[in-house]
Amino acid sequence: MRKNLPLLPSHAGGRSAMTCRYRCGDACFHEVPNTSDNEYLGDVVARALSRRSVLRAGAVVGATAAAGAALGAGPGATPAAAAPAAGAAGKHGPGHGHGHGKPARGLRFTPVEPNTADAVTVPEGYGQNVVIRWGEPILRGAPDFDQDRQSAKAQAGQFGYNNDFLMLMPLRGEHRRQLLVANHEYTDEVLMFAGYDPDNPTREQAEIAWAAHGMSVVAVQEEWRTGALRPVHRHQLNRRVTVSTPFEVTGPAAGSELLRTQADPSGRKVLGTLNNCAGGTTPWGTVLSGEENFNQYFAHADQVTDPEQAARLKRYGMSGGASSRKWERFDDRFDITKEPNEPNRFGWVVEIDPYDPHSAPRKHTALGRFKHEAAQARLTRDGRAVVYMGDDERFDYLYKFVSKNRMWRGNSAAARRHNMSLLDEGTLYVAKLTGDSPADEIDGSGKLPEDGEFDGKGEWIPLASGDQSFVTGMTAEEVYIYTRMAGDKVGATKMDRPEDVEPSPRDGRIYVALTNNSQRGTDGKPAADEANPRNANKHGQILEIAERHHDGRALRFHWKLFLVCGDPEDPSTYFGGFPKDQVSPISCPDNVTFDPYGNLWIATDGNALGSHDGLFGVATHGRMRGQVRQFLTVPTGAETCGPLVQERRVLVAVQHPGEVDGASVENPASAWPDGPGKITRPAVVSVWRKNGGRIGA
Repeated sequence: MRKNLPLLPSHAGGRSAMTCRYRCGDACFHEVPNTSDNEYLGDVVARALSRRSVLRAGAVVGATAAAGAALGAGPGATPAAAAPAAGAAGKHGPGHGHGHGKPARGLRFTPVEPNTADAVTVPEGYGQNVVIRWGEPILRGAPDFDQDRQSAKAQAGQFGYNNDFLMLMPLRGEHRRQLLVANHEYTDEVLMFAGYDPDNPTREQAEIAWAAHGMSVVAVQEEWRTGALRPVHRHQLNRRVTVSTPFEVTGPAAGSELLRTQADPSGRKVLGTLNNCAGGTTPWGTVLSGEENFNQYFAHADQVTDPEQAARLKRYGMSGGASSRKWERFDDRFDITKEPNEPNRFGWVVEIDPYDPHSAPRKHTALGRFKHEAAQARLTRDGRAVVYMGDDERFDYLYKFVSKNRMWRGNSAAARRHNMSLLDEGTLYVAKLTGDSPADEIDGSGKLPEDGEFDGKGEWIPLASGDQSFVTGMTAEEVYIYTRMAGDKVGATKMDRPEDVEPSPRDGRIYVALTNNSQRGTDGKPAADEANPRNANKHGQILEIAERHHDGRALRFHWKLFLVCGDPEDPSTYFGGFPKDQVSPISCPDNVTFDPYGNLWIATDGNALGSHDGLFGVATHGRMRGQVRQFLTVPTGAETCGPLVQERRVLVAVQHPGEVDGASVENPASAWPDGPGKITRPAVVSVWRKNGGRIGA
């Protein structure tokens, strides 16, 4: 029997106040940045019902046609019809689950019960090890971690803090070795430094935090007897990227006056990357990383007197005084009154070549600027790169980018140079979704409409392509730099915090994690609509999109909600049509990935059901479609991040363990990973079957 657990102390959802402060700068308690009056999906539905004949005609706006022309697309590339039906039931899904037979292949393990243990809890028959912790040396000359003798120089050669996105890249010619690439989203200074005073941080503490942000590349060795991984300290490809690492700005907005600063009058060179959340890989062997809650690092927006600049800053969540970390005291670039364009240099998708530790990482302006949760690339049928992206903010938008040029095959120097430029030319789109149910059937309770599912149609609205803007009143440069405002102008659909977006490698369907939105339906805020069907949404949902022919160039799509998360005993939940007495409860989906069998795996952030966060697998096809099964939970105060599911290994980033209100170095809330008396440290964990078999098979 599933146990009911007491609710954890919370700030918003299942998060602690400490998480809200250090991870996103208390975003939940600031005014929602999107105050635009563009229509939301409920309005669209009501109007659509009165003119269905027009919708059936599949009219395409002129801007969409122009975007197709910009891509070199013929009539067949701008379809008015969405994907044909597939599977036993539903308009575009592979059928509803029925609850008969074994779990799907890849999910055959005994589910972990919801719990609040201060440990990584895995299924029976599985083993685990800590791969690498915050502060472990990875570069030559870096010392072993010593919590009482931390320095910026040491941290710049050590594994960073609060690991998030994870990826293992092949290392050809090195037996049982791979390259681990990890993001380091943010720092918890109160859990890093004894006696930390948030009102009076020292320069040394600030510089250590600068070095603890960013990314790490580190070779790892697999133990042949188990699935354990160990870091290869000081490998030639090991690398740290920090707040001080030089980056190139590329794409159509590079060099813009809006990107120029006193330190960089060219607008083409940026120091560092901030708040790197999730990411993705490219078909040409590089890694993408999303800069998310960058706004919290910049101070004194309240002193800006120019109304236009103030409005732009506010739309990106900057309206206050001093920053929480007070970095502006030690570097003028974090003070908006001194460097007004510096915030514009963050909020991008970053690309790094893990095989060249001397290459400059890139910030791709063609992919737009917003709070990027992640960025996962795929190829169209004719070889163009497509990147799907979510803007992690309440009532913000879902985007995609389609490259102008095609990928070159091979690994020659010329092919690599060409492919590394693919994300610099193309068309940026934002999503608009329309439900197919009468407005009065979407009442905010989560009750299914009469047709039995939340679903409808959608279109990708073009925003810009190269130096051409499709948004009235905005130049192309403004579209790329103030992408949120471009989405406002074209009437994009306001979503419940769109985070990770992943296309299925099996069939091309796109899955979007919508984490939650406690302000849905509150005074002055958009009410529930068919894609976001619950007011005061605490638990989130998973959106499934099918583009025509499952090809990323399509401009129209069908969508449905695959999961409406929460307690299965709550009537507002939905699990792809699968019997709800046979699923694990799940709340606040954040990061998603796929296993070799095509199952979707979901990491949670801020579980509002009283259990610790965890990792869950769910079948997307066949009779078991919608069966959610919990694979692990993480320790007290931690979030499950960066899931990677291989045939014989699951990798997770245990982020911010011990991040509980009132915790500190002197008063830890978690003893993970090294036991009582040791400082709490974020770390990467590898999980495998003790008998050496395949995960869940």
